Formats: sequence, structure tokens, C-alpha cells
Amino acid sequence: MPRLRRVLCSVTAAAAAVTVAAGSATAASGPEIAPAAQVPSAQAPAAVSRTVHEWLTNPGDTTPVDTQLSWQSPAAAAPTTVRIDPNVKFQTVSGFGAAITDSSAQVLYGLTPGNRDEVMKNLFDPRAGAGISFLRQPIGASDFAVGQDYSYDDLPAGQTDYDLKHFSIAHDETQILPLVRQAKKLNPQLEIVASPWSMPGWMKTSGSMIDGKLIDSPKIYRAYALYLVKFLQAYRKAGVHVDYLTVQNEPQALERKNYPGTDLPWQQEAKVIEALGPAIRAAGLDTKILGFDHNWSEHPGDIASHQRAGEDPQPEYPYDLLSTPAAKWMAGTAYHCYYGSSDAQTPLKASFPGKDIFMTECEGGDSSTILGVMQNWGRSSIDWNIALDENHGPHLGGCGTCNGTITVNSQTKAVTYNDQYRDIEHFSKFVPPGSVHIASSVVYTSGSSTPIEAVAFTNPDRSTTVVALNTAKTEQTFTVVSGDRSFDATVGAGATVTFQWSGR
Repeated sequence: MPRLRRVLCSVTAAAAAVTVAAGSATAASGPEIAPAAQVPSAQAPAAVSRTVHEWLTNPGDTTPVDTQLSWQSPAAAAPTTVRIDPNVKFQTVSGFGAAITDSSAQVLYGLTPGNRDEVMKNLFDPRAGAGISFLRQPIGASDFAVGQDYSYDDLPAGQTDYDLKHFSIAHDETQILPLVRQAKKLNPQLEIVASPWSMPGWMKTSGSMIDGKLIDSPKIYRAYALYLVKFLQAYRKAGVHVDYLTVQNEPQALERKNYPGTDLPWQQEAKVIEALGPAIRAAGLDTKILGFDHNWSEHPGDIASHQRAGEDPQPEYPYDLLSTPAAKWMAGTAYHCYYGSSDAQTPLKASFPGKDIFMTECEGGDSSTILGVMQNWGRSSIDWNIALDENHGPHLGGCGTCNGTITVNSQTKAVTYNDQYRDIEHFSKFVPPGSVHIASSVVYTSGSSTPIEAVAFTNPDRSTTVVALNTAKTEQTFTVVSGDRSFDATVGAGATVTFQWSGR
């Protein structure tokens, strides 16, 4: 897409942003385009609670502080105020989570069955644990696989299998699928997005899952579509429903040297989706297709790789893809967090308001990352490996410093729940699937800015959840206002806090 079109999109989004101001107040909840609805619910209001549940985590905390706060009525004025308006609604939330990669599965199976069950409960149970509600599942090997790369239709060099007669998910049946089924049993609302790091090597110019392009041939596009449909069918037969699917993880990442990856320009991705969409429908499946599955902005390293290869870096990939006929088959766009800003999600939503936005991978993200994703129309926020060992593995290549949501010591089998576990928990435990992002603004009466960031939701049970982050290096006190009531909160430097109350 020409740069001018992107600039115009940004201007459109900025013009539609929701801003609440009072005195020197400025909305601090991120840019938002026109809300999905601004009509109060016709349902009778639920009973209003007298107290607010506060769930507070300071940096390095292993156990959140769980307390009750009291409402004030009428609402009190304060130097910093978080104002909530449940009548202004944005996107519906699908969930928060991580990925049971091949490496994560091996790490978890290193635990005794009893200990593994306890860990899974802590991860997925909505009441006793974090209530993780979204999984990112690799289709075949990713960089976090054990031993060597694999697809579900590997063949000797020079052979092809256009009818996928050798297709098999046997690799996943021992550890990965049992864990996913267990996760689904612990949290029946769990959703799954599946992504391939590479199609089988015989479909590629490199003849390998590592690097190369998809062969530009109608026979290959049909075969790859069949491969993905067979994956969906096999997983369904194994008891796992896949809700969303992307056709290539990080399609702009070239020069993979030691783990699977594919250079897939948007023109080829469109051809894949145009073959895949009708194939999914013909198979009677309801899995939705997401495009792109890469960073908010193109990484300079990826741009340089394309330039070395004499290729267009395609910095407007998601815009170009959604402008093709393939968009008919797409539910939306998947993003990663490794370069750029979540602000990029809002102009894309402004340009294609009928398409959803998902964050499908973010290793090293934190509460601020999730806040930004939610403030900019994201329906999900998913970290990377759900479990790794103390050496950040096992893995084939790529990231040598990635952390899991939990760490399992390979010798002692001690389990450590890392910061990103608490960051996810602040959302997943209190914002179940089906919740709706509602308007919130941080209003301040002195100074040029406030260190408080916040995002709010109305949940399916009519309760309200607010997640706030203190980005300052000092303790901060602020007031949350909802209607004619308010309560005060004090949070330490860098602390994340979740507030929840019943009724409107």
C-alpha cells in the first residue's frame, strides 16, 4: 500500500479517537477509533456490590495481595482519576495465554503426573489458577522443538505428496495433544490459534523447512490448503477444536539458519488463503483465518534481509493483504510485539473496521504490552512458550534467552511462576472470554502527564474489571470513578493492579 494511504488511515483513526478531558485532563488509555456500540444495555442492572476486589502485584511478587476496597458516594475529586464508562463499548475479548510448544510439552512431561496436574490447574483453572483462555499452537515444528524440525508430511528429498497420503499428526499425540485436551477440560472456554512456521519442505524452493519460499504453483497452493485442512480435521478427531488459523508465522522473516521459517510475500499469502478458505468451508469446518502473523512494524533486520535478496520489504503487508480478494476469507489480522507499537492496530482497524485484530505472540511482554493491545482493538494477547527449563529451552535455534510463563528446573523439577504468569493472570483470571472492552480514561488535574495506565471491561456476568499499571518509580494514589461512586487506590512503583466489582 502506498505510504500516503497509511498516513490517511492514521489521520482517520486519530480523528475518531475517544478522548475525555477535564481541566488539563488527557485520555491516557491509548488511541481508539469509533466504538462498536454506545447504547446502554436493555437488561435490568445487576445488584451493585458494596466493595471492590483488589488484586495487586508488585514487581517480583510471587503472591498477589488480595484485598477489598470500599466505595464512596458521591464520587470524590482527586488529582488523578480513572473514569469508567460502560456505555461506550469496543471489541469483544477472546482471551489471554501462551503456547504449548513441543519444548513446553517435553518440559511439562518431565514432572510427575501429580505435579504436572497441579501446574496445569494453576495455569488454566479459572478459579484456582490463572484461567489462561487462549493457546497459540504451532503446526509442526517451531524454533522451540526438541531434536529436529518436523512437519506432518515429511518425505525424502525429491519426493512429493500432493494428495497428502502420508499426512500424520503422530508426533503430537504423545505429549502435545494430551496437554491441550487437559487445558480445555480445565477451562472449557479455551480457544486456540494454530500457526505453521513452515509448510513441508517438498512444497518449498529450498526443499527444506528452513528458509526458502513456497513454490509458486497452483498444485502447491492446493496441496498446502489440503495440508492445513487435514491438520484441522486431525486435531478435531483428536478432541481439539482449532478456532483460528494463520497460514505462516512471521512471513517477513528471511534467512532462518537453524529453525523453520518461510519467506511468504503478501501476494503468495493471498493465493494460499484463496485456496484455503473454500477448502475449510467444503470440509464443514468453522475455523477462521487470520492474516499476516508478524510485527506491528517491519523490523529493520527483516527489511535488510529483503533488500539483500533483491525483494520489496513490503512494510504495508497487512493493508495490502486485506485489500485483495482473499480478505473475503479472513476474519482479521494477527500481530506480534517484537517491533513497532500496538498503536499500529488502530489505523488498521479504521481502514478495515469489519476485520478483527489479535495479538498472537509476544515473548517478553508485560502488563503494559497487554494494556496497549487491549486499548487498540486487540481481541487477544498471547505470550510465547508456556513452559521452558532454566536454560531457556530446549529449542532448535533462534531465541536463546526466551522465558516461559513458568520455568521448570531440569534437575530439581522445581517450578517457578515467572512475572509473565502474573501479567497474564491479571487479565485472564478477571476478564473471561466474551468480555467487552469499555471506555476508560485517566484524568489528571496537574502536571503534563500521569504514570497510570488503565483499561476496563464489562464481563459476561455483568461485573466490571479494571486493570491499571503504575509506570512510575514511586508510589501513586489515584481514584477510580464509575457513575456517581468512586474508590481510592494506592499502588507501588511498577505495580499492576486489577479491580473487579459486580453490577453496574
